[in-house]
Amino acid sequence: MASVTDRVLEKIDREELVDLALKLGNIDSPPGQERGMAQAVEAWLKQEGFKTKVLSLLESRPNVIGALKGSGGGLSLLFNSHMDTVVSRDAVLSRRDSEDPIYHQAWREGDRLFGNGIVNDKGPMACFLIAARAIKQAGIALKGDIILTAVSGEVAWEPIDEFQPPKCPGTEIGTRFIATHGGIADYALVAEATNFQSAWVEAGKLYVKITVFGEPRLYTPYLKGSYSPEKNPNAIVRMSRLINEIEAWAAVYEREHTYVCPGGTLIPKVAIGAIRGGEPFALDGTSEVCSIYIDIRTAPGQNFLDIKAELENKVRSLELDGEVDIFASEPGYEANATGIGPLVEAVDNAHKAIFGKKPEPAIGPVCSMWRDNNIFNEVGIPSLTYGPAAGTGGRNYSILIDDLYKAAEIYAMVALDICSRERRPRGRGK
Repeated sequence: MASVTDRVLEKIDREELVDLALKLGNIDSPPGQERGMAQAVEAWLKQEGFKTKVLSLLESRPNVIGALKGSGGGLSLLFNSHMDTVVSRDAVLSRRDSEDPIYHQAWREGDRLFGNGIVNDKGPMACFLIAARAIKQAGIALKGDIILTAVSGEVAWEPIDEFQPPKCPGTEIGTRFIATHGGIADYALVAEATNFQSAWVEAGKLYVKITVFGEPRLYTPYLKGSYSPEKNPNAIVRMSRLINEIEAWAAVYEREHTYVCPGGTLIPKVAIGAIRGGEPFALDGTSEVCSIYIDIRTAPGQNFLDIKAELENKVRSLELDGEVDIFASEPGYEANATGIGPLVEAVDNAHKAIFGKKPEPAIGPVCSMWRDNNIFNEVGIPSLTYGPAAGTGGRNYSILIDDLYKAAEIYAMVALDICSRERRPRGRGK
């Protein structure tokens, strides 16, 4: 097996990996604009002789699947990365610098590649594409199939208020769509930035809208002096009390629901991501309505309605007139320990071959966000996430070229390991 591995690793060319990562990173593909990226990935796969197909729930937001067929009788492995990037140029209400090139371009400086899209998630995607090509070029006849998936919509814009599909379809269009339309394998490795930690648990997410109502609108000249926060007729001012309460609750929530398992230590966070109240073109009075939109991360097994009830109690305790609405709910999952075992072993062995030791335990953000391995684990495909660099959510927008190269080597070794194993039916629930 060592000679086979050497033959494959010799085919991984560092500069070709850099060129592909930069090519993909320079295709701007915020949510809703993935088509150009999909066309580039499909063209590369066809050029390299992979069997390809495109699966789309929405024509403008396709998913690309490539396959390196095995000889039969072996385990199959699916690699997955997303094509959409986080920041669109018109995100002026949430970003001070939404036009900054770091969000839309990619470039090389010395031993690093820069760009939001490179880190999340086109660099890791380039790694498994190059790894699969190396196996193909080396002429290795694996028993099982290697499946390569590039998906839209992982950066899920959830439907709420006037923001509806097709612009905001949630997670339905990407990995969930391919996983229910034939894009399946015995195992799935979601190639994302994890700092080379291996995680097979991920947080769920609960998106909640809380609306607070004020008194009937008062034209500004009719306001009667200063008001206490409790008596203020303006819903926006009343909301300030609830925001303080939610922030205090978030710290307690995090401590109570930290989830420790072999697949990682999940620390669920809470963030108020948006607020709406009044109309900026009609500022001549108080607002009767104010809403906040909250991102609540959850541990596997948490009951979403219990969380909603807690928030409703917070509104009542402040004697506010308000309502709590859930508008997105995606559970978190921990992969079955027995089922995920062979993939964990393969990643551990490959990581050790490159770094001289097993991966560090995943703690915090690596396994406390929502990633597409949740979907694979939900549909019964044991899945973990593993890749180079820290995540862009922590303001990291660069990646070492050497780390990309190491990731490509590790992905190749994992595929050689898994797809050389005999496939045996796992049976129901295993």
